[in-house]
Amino acid sequence: MDGLATGQCLCGAVTFRVTGEFESFFLCHCSRCRKDSGSAHAANLFSSTAQLAWLSGEDAISEFRLPGSRHVKCFCSNCGSALPVPPADDGLLLVPAGSLDSPIPIRPDAHIFVSDRADWDDDLASLAKFEGLPGADARSGE
Repeated sequence: MDGLATGQCLCGAVTFRVTGEFESFFLCHCSRCRKDSGSAHAANLFSSTAQLAWLSGEDAISEFRLPGSRHVKCFCSNCGSALPVPPADDGLLLVPAGSLDSPIPIRPDAHIFVSDRADWDDDLASLAKFEGLPGADARSGE
């Protein structure tokens, strides 16, 4: 990354800028990340030096902290989109990769917590691939 990335939530209410470099990119399969992403894994970028600036909609940001854990999720209270989690005690900025509008020049470093992965998350690369929704009836459901 050239040191600058921008992103926003799905509804556009919350926009942000990250200045600095991402040091790692992990695909986390733990049950907590699967639940809060609603998918097979969360895709998160981490930085100990980058700076986060909220450009708009900071009042629309909600935060959920799972009691008894370090698990935190920030999200737009309007549309529910995952948003960056500002640095806490560990000093790490967490940025959900899907929240960025800028290209991400690093590839994921690793799948983590794979022993916790979903039982259906196996050999997914062999599935059929479509440019959009499959089937004629589904095309109007964007």
